[in-house]
Amino acid sequence: MKFLDKFNLVLFSVIILVLSIAICILTFGWLDVNLATDGIAFLVQDSIASKVLLGISIVLILCAVKSIFFNSFAKEKMEAKEGVLLENDNGKLLISRDTIESLSNAVVRSYESAENVMTKVDLDQEGHVKIYITLFVYPDAIIKDLSNKLQKDIKDTIKKSLDLEVTEVNIRIKNVTPKKEPNIKE
Repeated sequence: MKFLDKFNLVLFSVIILVLSIAICILTFGWLDVNLATDGIAFLVQDSIASKVLLGISIVLILCAVKSIFFNSFAKEKMEAKEGVLLENDNGKLLISRDTIESLSNAVVRSYESAENVMTKVDLDQEGHVKIYITLFVYPDAIIKDLSNKLQKDIKDTIKKSLDLEVTEVNIRIKNVTPKKEPNIKE
């Protein structure tokens, strides 16, 4: 949450609290209504007080318009859907889904017994990363060992490169495909 959004939220909460207390005090009869109206009339009629009140009112109107129509939360949520948003003292970094998918694909392609990799990345609201990999393997692959190594290597690579914790790497072996023989021209 940005500073201005926090400030607006606190400011409007305090205003509502003060107005609620004032209404309760007037309703219970602890303060004379005529005294309250005389105080408001003084603020409006006094030239200095009315200018200060007008300035405060304009600032509050601008804050309200900003809070209602220019919501920064929607933009951050949109960025979170596109990837993982990391923030530090120097600024923000948006790591897109495509980046995570490409990095995962590169890890899978480094294995000789796997090919035709397809990757899908799911991100939840808390920034947890789940990776779903579909691939073809060659007949000589030991699928259980291959999947364990892939899961570990993908998690380690993403942690090392992007400093993201991957909660799950789910692998689906779609098919066993024969190895392609290189074309030798004689």
